[in-house]
Amino acid sequence: MIQLQNISLGYNAHHLLLDNVSTTFTCGTTTALIGRNGTGKSTLLRAIIGSEPLKQGAILINGTDIQQITPQQLAQQVAFVTTERIRISNLACRDVVALGRAPYTNWIGRMQAEDEAIVMQSLEKVGMASYALRTMDKMSDGECQRVMIARALAQQTPIILLDEPTSFLDMPNRYELCHLLADLAHQDNKCIIFSTHELDIAQSLCDTIALIDSPTMHHLPTQEMIRSGHIEQLFKIRNYCLKIQQNEG
Repeated sequence: MIQLQNISLGYNAHHLLLDNVSTTFTCGTTTALIGRNGTGKSTLLRAIIGSEPLKQGAILINGTDIQQITPQQLAQQVAFVTTERIRISNLACRDVVALGRAPYTNWIGRMQAEDEAIVMQSLEKVGMASYALRTMDKMSDGECQRVMIARALAQQTPIILLDEPTSFLDMPNRYELCHLLADLAHQDNKCIIFSTHELDIAQSLCDTIALIDSPTMHHLPTQEMIRSGHIEQLFKIRNYCLKIQQNEG
């Protein structure tokens, strides 16, 4: 579980992305984090893993302030999948996924039989077990993204954060990947949050939606969010501003 307690995030006192935001993300759910570009979606995800300082407030993971958690302990609680395309040409997929066991292996990173089993189970869960010995430079974007999710699963964390995981995928793969995330949340009781620009995916596949309308954030069950009008309001304003810019041009 993630608790945001009156947090503020931003570049300085005059440019706050989020101001005095409080909410809770629970296990067993998928949450789509949506909002316009530059409003703090990636910044919030980085703050949850402790790599972005807060202006005020606190972030609690399972009841403990992340400032009181060691990096190793945090890595056993939260896994993070970035938005970058990753191509590791000299490592087999099995070895890439094995990096997720780093918080648990000894100081020289030696894998035990249990770790090896977890790696293969993680690949199996994302449908990539048959790719275990292949290298990622020979794989599609969708296949590579599944491998990176398998690495996050190998960390065995209750929380998984993903920054725009569907960015480089075609439409069928976007839906397939988000179905996978929903299944992982529901079947393995994980708290999964991913940022996205795909409103249709957010509304059809996610349990809750967290909408950033800087400096505020609305976090509601999906159907409540749809009925609330927050989504229409946010993007109606955006479309209005685009029309003004086009008319001025």
